[in-house]
Amino acid sequence: LSFPPVTCTIKPPVNLQIGDTKTDSPRSGVAVVDITLPFGKTVNIEDITFKNYYTAFLTVRVLRRIPGQEAPAKWCTALRDLVLMDNPHTEGGSQDYYSIHRTQMQVEPDHVVSVRLILRQPSSAWLTFNLEEIKIHPHVEPSPEREVSDWLSDLTLVDQHPDLEGLPDPQTVSSSIQQMWALTEVMQTNQTTASIGRFDVDGCYDINLLSLT
Repeated sequence: LSFPPVTCTIKPPVNLQIGDTKTDSPRSGVAVVDITLPFGKTVNIEDITFKNYYTAFLTVRVLRRIPGQEAPAKWCTALRDLVLMDNPHTEGGSQDYYSIHRTQMQVEPDHVVSVRLILRQPSSAWLTFNLEEIKIHPHVEPSPEREVSDWLSDLTLVDQHPDLEGLPDPQTVSSSIQQMWALTEVMQTNQTTASIGRFDVDGCYDINLLSLT
């Protein structure tokens, strides 16, 4: 289940410079992208997705606030030097899509107020490098659901203990059915004997048979 990305402000990359900018080359191969989350709110991060643009390595730092405490928020490294390009001098992975899940991070990205992405490209083959289409999705704990096994246990319990209130005793009903069955057998036997009627044996009547009519 994916939730919509968090509304946030993504600042343009800032290229770090080394030494005196007047005499030295300004290019250090390092840029920083700051992402500001909604003011006054903290976010539990599920993942960070983006499209690469010639960035070779990525470090993710998060500014976390401890809930319930007035201590200032503290920066910590969630992921260090993730490889986005196998070889900085070639184009492999230079424009691929990536997703960094919370399980890949060294710390739990919870109660975050800001994210800082540190981009590195040591190769001088590329004049610019950046990350595009950056999105941060929130982590939401799933609502507790009743286990299917518990539901089946309740069904079994109901089956084992049916509501017999108001119904006759099963043994009494069984005994009555057996008595009715025996009475029916007797009646059928008597009915068969009585329907024999009279027999004519050699032009005369059998006295025993006559006694049945």
